[in-house]
Amino acid sequence: MSISDDFKAFLENIQVDNAETISLRYGEVTAALNKQFRDTESKTANSLQVGSYGRWTAIKGLSDLDMIYIMPAGKWDDYKNSGQTRLLQDTKEAIKRRYPSTTVRVDRLVVRVLYKDFHIEVMPAFKQDDGSYKYPDTANGGSWKITKPQAEIDEMREANKRKNRNLRRLCKMARAWKNKHGVAMGGLLIDTLAYNFLESTDEYDDRSYYYYDWMCRDFFKFLADQPKQSEYAALGSRQRVRVKKRFETKAKKAYDLCVKAIEASGQKNERQKWRDVFGNAYPAPVTKSAAGESAAYSHVFRDTEQFVEDRFRVDIRHHLLINCEVTQDGFRPTMLRELLEGYGILRPQKELRFFLSDTSDLPDDIELYWKVLNRGDEAERRDMIRGQIVRDDGRGERRETTNFRGDHLVECYAVSRGVVIARDMIRVPIRVRDAEDEDYAA
Repeated sequence: MSISDDFKAFLENIQVDNAETISLRYGEVTAALNKQFRDTESKTANSLQVGSYGRWTAIKGLSDLDMIYIMPAGKWDDYKNSGQTRLLQDTKEAIKRRYPSTTVRVDRLVVRVLYKDFHIEVMPAFKQDDGSYKYPDTANGGSWKITKPQAEIDEMREANKRKNRNLRRLCKMARAWKNKHGVAMGGLLIDTLAYNFLESTDEYDDRSYYYYDWMCRDFFKFLADQPKQSEYAALGSRQRVRVKKRFETKAKKAYDLCVKAIEASGQKNERQKWRDVFGNAYPAPVTKSAAGESAAYSHVFRDTEQFVEDRFRVDIRHHLLINCEVTQDGFRPTMLRELLEGYGILRPQKELRFFLSDTSDLPDDIELYWKVLNRGDEAERRDMIRGQIVRDDGRGERRETTNFRGDHLVECYAVSRGVVIARDMIRVPIRVRDAEDEDYAA
């Protein structure tokens, strides 16, 4: 298969796979609110699907859905004077009455309807003459704010046409990267940056899948070179989009990975290098026949690695950072990231304590899972690949030892209601000191 075929397959693999369920849930909520505020039961009238799903840039694993319920203009007088909290409460009660077994909560700006593996954030709002919407903000005693999602939807559609349908596809591929590498970027920020990139060049205006390797490389270079700023002007609406966490460093890593993947064009490891950028949704490398080299080698070790995408939906929305404390008799404890910056490798016979060093962005209702993957010839020879995904024992840490050489990985996942909402990975390169050192098993 060509690079064009691979990117086509990749985009097919990440397309939303539960559209029917999403539409059903949107319809249920809309009907409940129409019954409350208009005494009708239409499942489609007076609601607007917004966010990534509304802009058609969402991918498989989507768990955070957004909806505006358009309030009757005649209800404005009922809520305009300090009625923000009451409007959200009335919205919650209307949904709860119709679906009493569903968890429904009032948040600062929205009503959150929580299902098993995704939720809908419902924003009741009054449509204005210019097409914008006035919505309630309950902070600091209450106020009314303006949002312009239709302008964002319209500009996404028009720009996608101008850019040979490349914009939405780039937005989707960027989300796959974000989910693979734990980049805490909101959907509107991703779409705005992808829009800004393609608007900054005409290089891809008449090109398609065959050039997506170059387009992705150039996009990540564009991200890596962004000036440090706290917000951007959203496409279409020009409203402010907040930067939650810096993304330039991870974008630079993605750019470097793209360069290596392009250099590997036509080689047997090409697909794996693109998987290093985008995850397992990218087509897998071609395996050899049972009579080939892989079959002859397969008896040496069991490939026990598990993948979080096979166990949970993945929709990264929050930031998670893990670090590792390295200890050894006779030496003071040191952080792994500091050691790697100074020496690039670890020696055997050290104790490692992996822990969460930044949890400030995580919600309370999460479960933690760990994955320890041993890589390299020693791991395979000793049949100790590991790579199983195991639940945290409640301490928020994982203890290991540096027993054998290889380029090992430790990853942590934060899971909320069956969805991975944050992840981080740390590399553990272990080498022996010299030829006289014993090769240890991990």
